[in-house]
Amino acid sequence: MEGADTARRVQEALAALDARYRVIEIDPAFTHTAAFCEHYGYPLEQSANAILVASRRPVGRNAVCVVLAADRLDVNRRVRALLGVRKLSFASAEATPGLTGMKTGGVTPFGLPGELPVYVDARVMDLDEILVGGGNRSTKIFVDPEVFERMPQVTVVEDLALPPAAGASGNPA
Repeated sequence: MEGADTARRVQEALAALDARYRVIEIDPAFTHTAAFCEHYGYPLEQSANAILVASRRPVGRNAVCVVLAADRLDVNRRVRALLGVRKLSFASAEATPGLTGMKTGGVTPFGLPGELPVYVDARVMDLDEILVGGGNRSTKIFVDPEVFERMPQVTVVEDLALPPAAGASGNPA
């Protein structure tokens, strides 16, 4: 399994949090949320994307944002204000492993470096269970979002994302 060490680190972090979760193995060709849901028959509305953002002005302020898969992360207003930066964008695929220890398509809010803040859209907390990346491109994790309330680097944020009716068709994950 690709990224087995990372997946193990993620699952150890979940176990340390006493989280209710289950892991499923997937074909890495279907790691991106929309493709995964379509191929495996899971509802997009139960899925969340963990999106790494990186500041460009000033450089060096980064965060992982967790939003429902059908929603659009409000990078230019909400996240930029949370990080207190002038310019912000999605982190590049090249920068992602160095900041998270995970590859694009497998980023998850669990098992991240402790200094990396995690912002979770409040709408994620309304679900009984969410589907997120497993830390690599060959696993996904179903988890009870209440675990975010026990994670010190997590902040639950109202209106971190815009619902689909408010604009574009989702996030690049």
